[in-house]
Order: sequence, then C-alpha cells, then structure tokens
Amino acid sequence: MRERDSLHRFIIDNSRVRGELVHLDASWQAILQRNEYPDVVKKQLGDAVAAIALLSATIKYKGKIIMQIRGDGPLHLLVVQATSDNTVRGIARWQSEVPKGSLQAMFGNATMLITIEPEKGEAYQGIVELKGDALCNGIEAYFQQSEQLPTRLWLASDNETCAGFLLQELPGDENNSADWEHHEHLAATVKDQELLGLEPKELLHRLYHEEDVRLFDSEVFSFRCSCSRERIETMLLSLGYDEVKQTVKEEGNVAVDCEFCNAHYEYDSVDVEQLFASEHQSKGPGTLQ
Repeated sequence: MRERDSLHRFIIDNSRVRGELVHLDASWQAILQRNEYPDVVKKQLGDAVAAIALLSATIKYKGKIIMQIRGDGPLHLLVVQATSDNTVRGIARWQSEVPKGSLQAMFGNATMLITIEPEKGEAYQGIVELKGDALCNGIEAYFQQSEQLPTRLWLASDNETCAGFLLQELPGDENNSADWEHHEHLAATVKDQELLGLEPKELLHRLYHEEDVRLFDSEVFSFRCSCSRERIETMLLSLGYDEVKQTVKEEGNVAVDCEFCNAHYEYDSVDVEQLFASEHQSKGPGTLQ
C-alpha cells in the first residue's frame, strides 16, 4: 500500500543521477475542500502543489519556497508554497472559462516567479517566462536558468491525488551526458496513472529494474496554512491606529479572510482599542499616533 502524503528521495548508484517521488493525498484534498475549482484549473493547481513539494526537497533551507504564476489569461494567478517543515498550501484564481491546451492558452502571457525565503538571510528570486504545453516545462526552464543542472519533472493529478517525479543530474568533473540521457529516457516512459497509483519501490523498479537504486526513508508532508491571529494583528498594527480606526468607522469592523484556508478574522471597535492599547503599553509611554 502506498504511503500517503510522502516524499521519497533516491539515487542511482554508479551514476550522477538523483531523484524524488512525491504523492500528496490528504493534503491535496485539504486544498480542494477550500475552493471549488474547474477541472482545468484543478489540474494545474495539483501539478503545481506536487511540483513545489519536489522543489522544496532540492534545496537545503529553513523557511519557505513559493511559486507564483501571474498572467493575463483566463487563469491569471496560481500560488503554491512549501516549507522546510514539509507543509504545503496553494490557491488559484481565474476570471472566465479556462480552455484546455497550452500554458499560454490558459495563463496568457505569464511569468513564473520562484522565491526562496529563509528564516535568516536574504530572499532569493528566480523568474522565467512561462512557455510550453505543461507546467513542468516552465519549471525545467527555471532549473536551466538558475541551477544550471539538467533537471526533468513529470507531474500528474486527479481528484484524489497529486504526484510528481523529479530527476536531476548531479554536478561532476567528468562529462557523461550519455548516462544522463539513458536515465532520462527511461523516466520519460512513466505514465500518469503509474505516477498516481504505484508505490515508489514498484515505480522505480519498473523504470530502473536493471539499475541499483537506493530509495531513502520517506518524509511526511501535510497541509498547513501559516495564517494566524497574531500575524493578522501584526499587519493591523503596521497599518496604524488611525487607518484601522477609520476602517471600523466606515465598515463597522475590520474583516480579513485568508485566501489559502478561508479562515475569517474579524475585529470590532473594542478589539481594535484593546489591540493598540496593548501595543502602546508594551512600548512604554507615548501616544497611539
């Protein structure tokens, strides 16, 4: 039986090829439960969620990695995020019927921005123009531009599961392109249903039964949103007392909804006064202004 919500790393002995396999079930369902997505949008979001989990495992960091696609087409926004704690979340936004077809047909003229935000240090961003027939084409272009390591991805998703397979050539002194091409060719025979349904050992055996493949212990992934009342209150404090008070006067309260998990936060006039009074006391004498 396949492990749910897990990522496996593997290496192929006597080569400079490594890889990752990810299956997300419960966490993918948690994302779907928060919005009603058309099938075409659901497919792109599922592929992106699997992809961000794979990307998060290719780097060593403490923080989060975000992939954002913005375009002028019917599917105009897609955002997915993974953290070093192996959590994922994602949303998509569309404004009209999204056609099947190329990325340009769905997203229009679009760019893919991948941001790595470590808990300490500066953020790193890489941006590529989104081209090709599938999301994996854009991500492979990102790797070619930023990592300069030969990398291939295969992504699949349905109403139950999203899954991904990443293959990457490790850096080395010798030029052994034939070895990489051999393993890449074998990986390219994988079918969507195999990626979605087969257990990692079974899938790797089907692809590389003549190779010595070392499969490492799985890493568990889960859905988790990073929104919290504390974060919302920090945001309100940054806006300032006058602006928040004016919003309450005009709207009756301040309401904030999280797009990722649909959590709803609401503050009335009493809440706002208490929030800024507490901040005032923590900073010592002075005024709210």
